[in-house]
Amino acid sequence: MAGELPPPGSDDPERAWLRDTYRPDAPQLTVRAAIAGVALGGLLCLSNLYVVLKTGWSLGVTITACIAAYALFALARGLGLTRTALGALENNAVGSVASAAGYMTGGGNMAALPALLMLTPLRPSTAALVAWFAATAALGVFVAIPIKRQLINVERLPFPTGAATAQTIRSLHDRGGGQARYLFGAAALAGLVTWLRDARWKNLPFNLPSAVGLPFTVAGQPALRWTLGIETSSLLVGAGALVGARTGWSMLLGAVVNYALLAPWLLSRRLIAGASYRDIVAFSVWAAAGIFVSSALVSLALGTGRRAIARSWRAFQAAAQRRRRRDAEAPDPLAGIECPSSWFAVGLVVLGATVVILMGRLFSVPTWAGVLAIPLALAMGFVSARVTGETDTSPSSALGPLTQLAYAGLAPGNVAANLAGANVTAGVGLHAADLLTDLKSGFALGARPRQQFAGQLLGVLAGAALVAPAFRWLVPDVARLGSETLPAPGAMVWASVTRVLAHGPAALAPSASAALVAGAGLGALLALLERATSPGARRFVPSPAGLGVALVVPGYNSLAMALGAFVAWAWRKRQRDGAPDQVAPLAAGLIAGESLLGVAMALLAAMR
Repeated sequence: MAGELPPPGSDDPERAWLRDTYRPDAPQLTVRAAIAGVALGGLLCLSNLYVVLKTGWSLGVTITACIAAYALFALARGLGLTRTALGALENNAVGSVASAAGYMTGGGNMAALPALLMLTPLRPSTAALVAWFAATAALGVFVAIPIKRQLINVERLPFPTGAATAQTIRSLHDRGGGQARYLFGAAALAGLVTWLRDARWKNLPFNLPSAVGLPFTVAGQPALRWTLGIETSSLLVGAGALVGARTGWSMLLGAVVNYALLAPWLLSRRLIAGASYRDIVAFSVWAAAGIFVSSALVSLALGTGRRAIARSWRAFQAAAQRRRRRDAEAPDPLAGIECPSSWFAVGLVVLGATVVILMGRLFSVPTWAGVLAIPLALAMGFVSARVTGETDTSPSSALGPLTQLAYAGLAPGNVAANLAGANVTAGVGLHAADLLTDLKSGFALGARPRQQFAGQLLGVLAGAALVAPAFRWLVPDVARLGSETLPAPGAMVWASVTRVLAHGPAALAPSASAALVAGAGLGALLALLERATSPGARRFVPSPAGLGVALVVPGYNSLAMALGAFVAWAWRKRQRDGAPDQVAPLAAGLIAGESLLGVAMALLAAMR
């Protein structure tokens, strides 16, 4: 049956796919699919920009884009605006374009750039940032070429999000668009809540409060003074639903410890200036930085990263031997379908040189240091692709600090080189993994890899052209970063790590150094516990990511996300087995509704 994968090992897996699954005559990257992908990807890029500056997470957009595309084309067909329904492979192409655009906020882009603005007087122009984002992301797309066939065609790594996308597309086109009603209904509700909370319209009878404090006092002051409450944010509830129950309760734990226990104690010892968000986070961000970096590095060194490097090396050796045997015995059956290795070589030379030149022009990085970033990015891209394929989690939180450590030793004190180099490796790793995730769904549906590759490049260009000016409009003043409205936890952590690496631990206050060491110890311990416990017991180990974010965002952000995580967990428990997931489109709608309206309000305010 078309769309179903043949069992691995039945015969040559690539020939079996070509015979049983490949659909060469089905429309894929059509003009309308490309336009829809750019439009939806642009909207979701704006949404993710708002989300990442609020929560620190860049959330997946592919499934959301596929559901929205199906519904919009069904509506257009009902209105007589189009004659034919959107095909499954066209929808898959929409997802490829949209995911590349939507993920332009990831890969360190919205952590390294804000950190650079916080720490240095450098202010690259919008056009320069568009070129920078596009070049690093496109390099990641080309890095995926030489490893795609081994990871997806031969080894059949799970790439869970890619597999889920393929299943969602099948469900939409076989059963109808029930999930679309959840998506658009939740978006409408979120937009209404956001309007009632944030609109300053003279005819609006009231405004919802931005947060509701918990009904108790801490150290003689209202709980809300310590940011302990529930924010009236559907976005945060939706984000909590997507990050999962373990991360949700970890954020709740982190918020209680940080704002209800640690902050009052610090204030009583006069280690912080007052009971305000900025005063508290000026201390707790160092503990968060320690947790993030140490847990990511320990996990990469002892777990998936170490195994990924070893398996990648063995797999490439085996793949080279297979290619030599195949070429000697018969022509390559996928020679005209897969992206050829020559594309990778050309992309590496052209884009690698472009990245090195931009590092020098924009960030004053010495040429030798820029050249060093390219092999680091390739190695990190290969590791990121395999780790994502096995675990569905990109290790960019570890790849950035690894590069920062290298640059700290080779170019001490050069803050711009430190951040730009980390941005390259994290960005290349993320976009290589993103393309492979999309290619996984295409492999399951019988799509042509070359068209998905072209769709990714189109999405990268569209996303880069949008995210740079949108960031300028959303953050007209760098002082907004790290505030209660835009906590920017990722940027805060990157800035803290860079300060330490550039100036050394001696430059920190004793209390900050103690927080950094304590956080690093806790992060390493949690990473070791994750590795030592069974999957069933692991859900009781606090998530390092959840704890770290809770130490940087206001307490009411964490409580709202925890609420969303618990509601999603309970909802999924009640769903029928085999029924399409209702939580994912509901959560995506809540996020999109608030974030897009929030961005629109910010842009309108900037244009006044």
